[in-house]
Amino acid sequence: MKKSLALTVIIGLVTCTCQFAYAQGSKAAKAQGSSEANRLAREGAEAAKNQDLDKAVELLRKATNLDHKYADELAAVYQRRAYAFAKNQQFQEAIQDYTEAIKIEAKDPRIYEQRAAVEMKMYDYDKALADYSELIKLKPNETRYLNYRAYVYEVKDDVQNSMADTEKVLKLDPNNQEAKARKQRVEQKQAERMPLTPPPSPASSPKGSPAGKKKPGTG
Repeated sequence: MKKSLALTVIIGLVTCTCQFAYAQGSKAAKAQGSSEANRLAREGAEAAKNQDLDKAVELLRKATNLDHKYADELAAVYQRRAYAFAKNQQFQEAIQDYTEAIKIEAKDPRIYEQRAAVEMKMYDYDKALADYSELIKLKPNETRYLNYRAYVYEVKDDVQNSMADTEKVLKLDPNNQEAKARKQRVEQKQAERMPLTPPPSPASSPKGSPAGKKKPGTG
């Protein structure tokens, strides 16, 4: 009985020791990972400062994998590189980087706006329309975004939706010159497309009308 009790105590002590050692090891590994992430983030920030954006993205991506607190910095570097790509007419690469930034910062309207601007340069109106629609979800009363979307609708010859967004702008800002000019253009298009009502046929004129009577003393 005493041997059994002693064995149980020993097993308990060994288990506790193992658990403690594991906890300590895990804590040390976490601290080491955090230290490495910090180093990588510092080097990434330095690379970004020196305009080496490819290196900055790579380092900050590694840092974020170790510690997610660096995700904001990674998103910012993606945006910077995307802007540089767009400036050099590398539109597809710019779109890819903006998309990566959106994966991290899905609620940042600036990224959608910047990506939509590149999509407009690529004449990819459907994707630009989707991004402007997302912007309006994030900021429903931002007249700038409503004007952007109204313009895309106008370019796509969707006069109904273009007018709807234009009216929203004018409701928020009655003196918005861009919206007022668009409203005139869209109204003109609507008028041009409105079917003309044909004049009544002469045969349909009622009998005995003044036009059909002769003046007294004539004939």
